[in-house]
Amino acid sequence: MSKTITITKPDDWHLHLRDHEFMTSVVNDSARYYSRALIMPNLAKPITTVDLALAYQQRILNALQKNKKFQPLMTLYLTSDTTPEEIIKAQKTKCIFAIKLFPAGATTNSSAGVQKLEDCFTVFETMEKIGMPLSVHGEVTDKDVDIFDREKVFLNKFLKKIITRFQGLKVILEHVTTEEAIDFVKEGPETLAATITPHHLSLNRNDLLVGGIKPHLYCFPILKGEKHQKKLLETATSGHPRFFLGTDSAPHPQSSKEAAKGSAGIYSAFLSLPLYAQIFDSLGKIDKLEDFAGVFGANFYGLPKNNETITLIKSKLTIPETIKFGDQLLVPLKAGEVVEWQLKT
Repeated sequence: MSKTITITKPDDWHLHLRDHEFMTSVVNDSARYYSRALIMPNLAKPITTVDLALAYQQRILNALQKNKKFQPLMTLYLTSDTTPEEIIKAQKTKCIFAIKLFPAGATTNSSAGVQKLEDCFTVFETMEKIGMPLSVHGEVTDKDVDIFDREKVFLNKFLKKIITRFQGLKVILEHVTTEEAIDFVKEGPETLAATITPHHLSLNRNDLLVGGIKPHLYCFPILKGEKHQKKLLETATSGHPRFFLGTDSAPHPQSSKEAAKGSAGIYSAFLSLPLYAQIFDSLGKIDKLEDFAGVFGANFYGLPKNNETITLIKSKLTIPETIKFGDQLLVPLKAGEVVEWQLKT
């Protein structure tokens, strides 16, 4: 008899959908597995205002298939020009659930991000007062810092300053990748949490580099060494309530990945929940998946857990080599490989 698990339908607390025809091609992959997702605002034209966020949310809803129930939880892109008034306006919409901090130049479409942290202190004070969470891409962009150390350096240079000065502010360190980040969050206050991606759990830098560079595994934060991967696996499956699911699924056309200056980002939405299930099952921790995927994140954001459930079955699923992406193609995570779990239909 096949092994099955039924869990609270999860949420994805870190998702990139892009926009227009690209977004239409991928949004239903996420809606297949997740009730809600925190939508990242770093489009080509960043989502810096409430009006832009609400318009983007409507485009997402319009792109959903009629049988899909999916709530996009919107975010605002933090810049040095963001005002406290815009933050208050965002909270009043009850559609915007976090403000996203990108250090300028840290990742895709982040050139408009924050250059000087102190410029944002007035905004952080307002967020702390009204209970608006801060979602953080935790890497420095200094050219003299090794790319594999950018997360580690960010912790003491910037994140410690934020959580020390704004002790009531909820902060989410996104897509953690290092031992140091895991320990920093564990030792930090109850207002500090982190998301963990399926690609950082299932891959390390050997997968990226050994036997030739794999452009479709290039992402920010970049894949780290095996010791860091083991720490992530241990933590994700431990039942610690301040670590939860965030795929950081980030689609790019195949042509822009397989290029002289390839784009950073891994598309995992097609199979992310089955891959998480495979990872947890392989460690004998499948019983920990429900909390990691469907409870801890909702608790931290102060939202009710979902009423619906979802059933996964231990049955092989072959991932396609490519997926249609607008008028182009994209290569998903684990393209051509077999995953041991899939959605029961």
